[in-house]
Amino acid sequence: MKRTASIRPELRQWILDSTRNGLSVDQILLQLKEAGYDPRESRSVVATVLKMPLAALTGVARPHTLRPRHPEAPTVHAGDRDVRVLASLDEPVVRVLDQLLDAGECDELIELARPRLDRARTVDAQGGQQVDQRRTSEGMFFRLGESPLIERIESRIAALLEIPVSHGEGLQVLHYGTGQEYEPHYDWFDPTQPGFEAVTAHGGQRIASVVIYLNTPEAGGGTGFPNAGFTVTALKGSAVYFAYETNDTSSLHAGLPVERGEKWIATKWLRERPFVR
Repeated sequence: MKRTASIRPELRQWILDSTRNGLSVDQILLQLKEAGYDPRESRSVVATVLKMPLAALTGVARPHTLRPRHPEAPTVHAGDRDVRVLASLDEPVVRVLDQLLDAGECDELIELARPRLDRARTVDAQGGQQVDQRRTSEGMFFRLGESPLIERIESRIAALLEIPVSHGEGLQVLHYGTGQEYEPHYDWFDPTQPGFEAVTAHGGQRIASVVIYLNTPEAGGGTGFPNAGFTVTALKGSAVYFAYETNDTSSLHAGLPVERGEKWIATKWLRERPFVR
């Protein structure tokens, strides 16, 4: 194998395609080993291509990491219901899902969250929480399995994506009024930031997001992917799923401004390992 400074384009593309298709880093390294590549140099190549710290690939007892299954059209079984896939993108990996929740579940989730809303926050440089002027909404988090409704939604998402409930952060509900938005951002954690080790210590990197629309705003409030020129309309009960790797700039997205009315969403972030707080 050549040194990592001159990784063959075909190998680089194979590694990227494999991660987008759901292979874990462990599975990629195993396939490279079976193909005759030196394991030590394979780790260096994979770390370079995926922009991961090499130390994350060298531990002898590194926890197993997972990747979700990307829903494929026309319909995916999600435990207690079938969910239609209305639109798909490959870069970034995006799926628009029809009626992930029914109207009653949306209404119940809003009412459970309403009395617990507070100014929404983002992760700061030390891995803690901060108020961010880019995010002008109110929000709250449910604990995993906090109520029968939360447990049912979490199980449905787990079945849809074939990833255990334990790999999800607590479901977050957000409320946006007229004019409020979340400016373009990434959901993955930046490994160059000082707080990276702290924020990934309990579950590793974020690998995918599911944004569920709990109501239909009068105008605006969709989810935009500016690098793909793609916008998902906010429709009650529907959802957008998108997956990404560390430093995946194609996954840039925004909660677009609510032009009239209000917007309620529920967000589920998925981690590569079980999320424990």
